[in-house]
Order: sequence, then structure tokens, then C-alpha cells
Amino acid sequence: MGGFEQASVELRFRAVDAGPSVSARLPALLAPAWPSYLAWFLRDGEHQRPSRGDGAAALRRHMPELSPLYEELVAAVGGGDLQARFLSHWCPPPVATACSLAVWNRAEPVLVRSYDYPAALSDRTAMASRWGGVGVLAMSDCLWGAVDGINEHGLAVAIAFGGRPVVGPGFGIGLVVRYILQVATDARQALEILDRVPVSMAYNVALLDRAGTGAVVQVGPDRPTVVAPGLTAGNRQGWTEWAEHAALCATVEREQVLAHMLADPTSTSQTLVGAFGRAPIYRDPATTAWGTLYTAAYRPDLGTLDLLWPDDGWRLSLHHFVEGHRTRRVPALQPGLPAQAATLAVPV
Repeated sequence: MGGFEQASVELRFRAVDAGPSVSARLPALLAPAWPSYLAWFLRDGEHQRPSRGDGAAALRRHMPELSPLYEELVAAVGGGDLQARFLSHWCPPPVATACSLAVWNRAEPVLVRSYDYPAALSDRTAMASRWGGVGVLAMSDCLWGAVDGINEHGLAVAIAFGGRPVVGPGFGIGLVVRYILQVATDARQALEILDRVPVSMAYNVALLDRAGTGAVVQVGPDRPTVVAPGLTAGNRQGWTEWAEHAALCATVEREQVLAHMLADPTSTSQTLVGAFGRAPIYRDPATTAWGTLYTAAYRPDLGTLDLLWPDDGWRLSLHHFVEGHRTRRVPALQPGLPAQAATLAVPV
């Protein structure tokens, strides 16, 4: 007796110890990924990307503590012009995504983030590092950036696209997250960095430190940095400014559910994390090109990252990190369903 078998995509998640220097493991990680990174980096033409000198100068000016790491990394991967321009993260091609954020700063504090992104374009590496003597565990972005992470001081950071179609001179948010994890020890210092470092697009940034101080911060290239009134976020910065994007990722519905959970006196950190495994926060990859590939839950008091799926979980510890991998099969986008989210153009 036969039946319909749902098409699926195999995703390999890996936990990698990048070591004490950016030259230890990163060159080997870049080599197989470079053709894909380069195709994305040059998708609008090489003339659209800033020069090597511009990127290096921006790092020295805005994130000077990262500049020596950048120069070491560029040399380690061969010192090529395009590699140097890519690795600066300065004015990268614009990318629209989804994702949800929540900060629980009561008993058993936890920062939770869903990663909603096209499966074929995702980076699925949990990377432990000790660059400059600072312990960091983060989900990597464009090799040495990070979309979320935690450092040895107990500061956790995560991002979600801010839902505004604005692009300006600034860094890709992934390298800003890396910078925060490398140099900040608490949420206050992280906020100071977000207030002064220019970003290329609008993002919501969640912060939670070991003392329980939490915030959701709205950043963008065209407005001052704002601390949001609540501790949850989807893909808006107060109101809908890009209706097509908001409709495709159901951001209003997700925001309402998360805000209600934090306001409900019966909620706990466990029920909040559990909500990320159910609709509407969890978004089935079979029904949308921006499906949920994983949920990340960071616990500052423990220094841990839980990678979560509706039927499984994988705990990684910054203090007791063990390399490994997990293979997951996620449903492929069903034929005939709209796939605009995978290529939704950001007006520039």
C-alpha cells in the first residue's frame, strides 16, 4: 500500500571549535563555502561593493578591537582583494529575513530566537572561539560574524530583521553581533555599541546578561537607536512599514503571541521556549520559504546554547564545548506555494 512521500531537504548542523585565533580553523571553513559566498557578494555586480580600503578603514574607525583580527584573517585566507572586501562586512548586499525574538529575564532567564530562513541559503555552524582570549559560542554568519551568541561574561545577543526596506552605509549586523560578543560584558555596554556602530539595514537586537538585564533594541542606518518598550520582537520596528514583507512572514501574529506570553502571569521560561516549537512562531518549511530551521535558546547563567526543533534538541556549552554534528531533514517547500520570500528584493 503506497502513499505520498513529502519531499525533504537534509540539513547538517555542526559544532566547531574555531580555536584561539581566527587563523586556526576559519581558512579551512571558508574554502568550500567561498564560491557560494562570492556569488552572493557579487550578485549586484562588483562595482556595487565597497573597496578593500573602505572596509578596512570602517573597521578601524568603528570597531578597532576587531581590526587586528580582520587583518590576521585576511592574511590567513590568502590576502585576496575580494576575500578582504567580503570579510569586512562593510556595506554587504541587502538581505531580507524573518525570525522571532523573546527575552525572559525573570526566573531561569533565557534569550530565545527562531531562525526563519531559506534552507538552501542557511549557515548552520555553532562556533566556539577564544579569539583575543574571550570565550564565545555563536551561530556563525558569513564565516566570522554571528546571528546569535553568548560570551564568557554571560552576555547573550540575537537578531531579527527589522522589516523596513532601508539600506545605508554600515556593517552587516552579523559582524556587529560578533563585535559585541568580543568586547562587551553586559547589556549596557552592548547598547553603547549598538548606539555608535553604523549598520546597513534595520534590525531588532535582543540582549540579555547574567545579571538579568534584558532589552530589545531597534537599529537602522537612517534613525537613532531605540530601546523598544517590550522584550519581544518580530520583523517590525513599532509598526508595519513594508506590507509585503509583513504579510509573507506573518510578523504581526507572531509579535502578538509573544507579547501575550510575556504578559501572562502563568508563563514560565519553559512555556515561552515551548511556544517557539509551535505555530505561529514555528513556521513549517513546507509552507513558506522562510520556514523555521531551528530555535536557539541561550541561558546566561549556564553559558549554554540549546538548538531546538519540534521533536529534538541539542545542548552546547561554552564552558564544556564538544564538537559534533546533527543531521536534520526538514520538509521542502511544497510545489505550487509562493517562494517570494527566498528572493524578496530589498528596494535600494
